[in-house]
Amino acid sequence: MSLPGENILLAVNGTLMRGLELNPSLLAAGATFVRETKTESVFRLWSINDQHPAMVRVKTGGVAVAVEVWAVPLAGLASILLKEPPGLSIGKVKLADGSEVLGVLGEPVLCDGQKEITSFGGWRAYTASKKK
Repeated sequence: MSLPGENILLAVNGTLMRGLELNPSLLAAGATFVRETKTESVFRLWSINDQHPAMVRVKTGGVAVAVEVWAVPLAGLASILLKEPPGLSIGKVKLADGSEVLGVLGEPVLCDGQKEITSFGGWRAYTASKKK
């Protein structure tokens, strides 16, 4: 994926995205925006108390989730993770183009009793629907 001193690609699907509340964590770590894309169709999405999403890989019934890909210096990755809400972690995510990057994933237990928002296809679409 990368060598020491280089950047690693990280797919984010919630509050780390441009203009949202945790995006300053990415910027402070020296991350740079690469592109918007979608994941392969193997994820479901939940709103955790309407504060942030949790993206979970599933065997069936998944959709392609809208994500942003960022280039993050390896040294800054830990600082970003430490500021993420509890229950979120880093795992491998396959993107729609077949490439694989690291991405922010939710632990399934985090989603218990929370609102599923998979049908919106992403956090931005969900939060926009709440403003109508």
